[in-house]
Amino acid sequence: MASAFKKMGVAVDYVFSGRAQQSYFDMDEFGNYRTFRGLSFTTQNGQINSYQTVKNSRICKLRQDIKQLDVSGYDFVFNDFEPITAWAAKRQGVKVIGMSHQAAFLSPKVPMFGSNLLRRSFIKYYAPADVHLGVHWQPFAHNIIPPFIAHHQHDNPVNIDNKILVYLPFEELQSVIDYLQEFPDKEFYCYHPQAQDSSTANIHLRAPSRSGFLNDLANASGVIANAGFELSSEALKLGKKLLLKPLLGQFEQDANAQTLLAMKAAHVMNYLNPNALDDWINSTSKKQINFPSDPQPLVEWLAAKQWHNTQELHQNLWASIS
Repeated sequence: MASAFKKMGVAVDYVFSGRAQQSYFDMDEFGNYRTFRGLSFTTQNGQINSYQTVKNSRICKLRQDIKQLDVSGYDFVFNDFEPITAWAAKRQGVKVIGMSHQAAFLSPKVPMFGSNLLRRSFIKYYAPADVHLGVHWQPFAHNIIPPFIAHHQHDNPVNIDNKILVYLPFEELQSVIDYLQEFPDKEFYCYHPQAQDSSTANIHLRAPSRSGFLNDLANASGVIANAGFELSSEALKLGKKLLLKPLLGQFEQDANAQTLLAMKAAHVMNYLNPNALDDWINSTSKKQINFPSDPQPLVEWLAAKQWHNTQELHQNLWASIS
């Protein structure tokens, strides 16, 4: 979308929050972007640590950032479930268009599993918006659109049968290595925040790199990952088979995993289960969905400021999917 905004001559300032400033990488497209501490989950051994999440939240700092961020000069705030810009805009009377996977769960038609009322309330007030545009793998409601997956040089990849991409950032790296060592016949390319580029036997560790990650995704035969929305969407676009281990305690990832399981688009495990990996390796089940690559219709919809009319945008984008 950043490229599409530039082509249309739309001036955009970017704000990111939820991680340390040094943890961002491959950000040239966003120019002089700003970062804030914001809010994020604290994880440990593949699950959310609720105590540490609350302890590390620094609510006073969050409130200070919201009060000090001046968005009064903007036509509107386009928000991807980010609380600081959303609440700053709400306080200053600036329109907020919220587009995110999380926003899809505000519709009762979207499978969520579990205590839905509390979770929908959390989504609604975490990053408040005047208009909610959800993103999902199926057209559950008129305000839900498909994900945009950018074209790159490997749109028609050749799969390497024994190559598997692994992205389990919420698990301890050593636990992932121990898990993969039980399958010496496969070549695992494992990206992880704690990793440095190195290889031992059939396990190839990789430090975070967007370009390197996409190159390995392109010709891998399958993907082992947590149940985040973006990577699952990229894998579906390329027709890669998926083995998912959702982050325990995170309802969005659990819902993602269960939805893909119901779509017969993924295998799911609740822990690093060798039997699950063995079954998945020997399976042939995979699904390919031709999600759109060009966000131009969305950018034009934003520029037209007809934000409450989502029906036409919804129909046009889903009609393009084969």
